[in-house]
Amino acid sequence: MRTELTPDDLPGRAFYRLLTSVVVPRPIAWISTTSASGVDNLAPHSFFTIASTAPAIVQFSSSGHKDTLRNVEETGEFVVNLAPQELQRQVNESAVDFPPDISEFDAVGIKREASRAVRPPRVAASPVALECRLHSTVALGGTTVVFGEVVHAAVADSAMVDGHPDVALLHPLSRLGRNEWATVGEVSRVDRISYTDWPDGAR
Repeated sequence: MRTELTPDDLPGRAFYRLLTSVVVPRPIAWISTTSASGVDNLAPHSFFTIASTAPAIVQFSSSGHKDTLRNVEETGEFVVNLAPQELQRQVNESAVDFPPDISEFDAVGIKREASRAVRPPRVAASPVALECRLHSTVALGGTTVVFGEVVHAAVADSAMVDGHPDVALLHPLSRLGRNEWATVGEVSRVDRISYTDWPDGAR
């Protein structure tokens, strides 16, 4: 048995709540921007992923025309900061709908760090920062998908093992459904199988 549903069956934000409860876990892009007038903005976005590796492009979605989207459209720059478990309270508080002239960095008490290639600052305590320049946007109803080309990446040495970021040291947060959050938990390694290694009896 299954419960069969269409978007028409669940009015308002009910289908949104269904989608966010089953497309899980979702990594959080803690995005910093700077407005044209110089105000630094910081907000979490859980509709986030890699769009391309060559060129290196990440994407996030903005529901409505909020400060992050407006700043990106005005300046063409943003930084994706990894949202670590240790800063969960600050990540959540940075989602408060502060007026555009109030910086979440200052209101929540988050230390800045200068970026190398773009104007918006990094979150100093975040172990990873992806500095991006706007590539393009796509409007989907009331949502805008933002594509940003990664022009510089910075990873804390403390999160590296043998020259590679280690998820056990990054402590990334993710969003689930409702107001639920998650951490990585147990990690297992399973190598991919090539066709040439596929067991003869299974071909």
